[in-house]
Amino acid sequence: MSKTKAWIHAFRLRTLPLALSNIFLGSLLAASDHKFSLKIFLLATLTTLFLQILSNLANDLGDSISGADNENRVGPERAVQSGVITKKEMTRMVIVFVLLSLVSGLWLLWEALQLLNYTQALIMLGVGLLAIGAAINYTVGKNPYGYSGFGDLFVFLFFGLAGVMGTYFLHTGDLNWTIFLPATSVGLLSVGVLNLNNMRDIENDSLTGKRTLVVKIGSETAKKYHLFLIGFAILSACAYIFVHWNSFYQLLFVISLPLLIKHTAIVIKNKVARELDPELKKLALSTLLFSLSFGIGLLL
Repeated sequence: MSKTKAWIHAFRLRTLPLALSNIFLGSLLAASDHKFSLKIFLLATLTTLFLQILSNLANDLGDSISGADNENRVGPERAVQSGVITKKEMTRMVIVFVLLSLVSGLWLLWEALQLLNYTQALIMLGVGLLAIGAAINYTVGKNPYGYSGFGDLFVFLFFGLAGVMGTYFLHTGDLNWTIFLPATSVGLLSVGVLNLNNMRDIENDSLTGKRTLVVKIGSETAKKYHLFLIGFAILSACAYIFVHWNSFYQLLFVISLPLLIKHTAIVIKNKVARELDPELKKLALSTLLFSLSFGIGLLL
């Protein structure tokens, strides 16, 4: 494998649709309230892409250092694990994406200052810095939270609540409690992707001391947990539509439901953990379809 190809693999492009789901939904929710800024949308998208790639690179580095990446791992071979990219090179690239995330995030806040006061801007800056810290500390550091079973909570917070509600707030300078409902939907679907990943890797994670939630509760309970994540995500979306009912166009998001239901059935029936790997991409794309169809349905 060439170094260029190794870096592309390290960026893990298949994770990007999931990262964009919360930005797209937050922006479409703002547009449905007749408040939308193209600059905010583009900068939020760019910042999120930088943060997601940062998380992927830090995860590659952290799992290599801990030994979680080895010949027994089921997923795609990692860049540092392959030996094509050294730990020193990966550390430098992590720093590069920390800086890119900071620059893009600060530019985003600057553009949002026309709607926000300085206190609100400082709060959003704090959220951004926490997002950078969370992206790194998932597997890097003395006590990475991804090794202690807290990955699900952080994914829900940053891929759901902070992502959707934060984007909406940057567009509008305002929040209402009902935005929590679609934010919860995307957050739970994003946790579902992590749960799948951890179900796939349960055996190797157990052997290497990576105490994910799936390792703690076991595969069978993790399947029930997965059913809850998908089911409650759908219910939260329905609750928002019920509160804001205007027309049948708002039900456009149901086009994503057959994919989510079929996916859930495959997970529940699964007997071989490694066969879950293709489902990660399917659920990520289904989440993106859900976000787009839900938001567009509000605009029609």
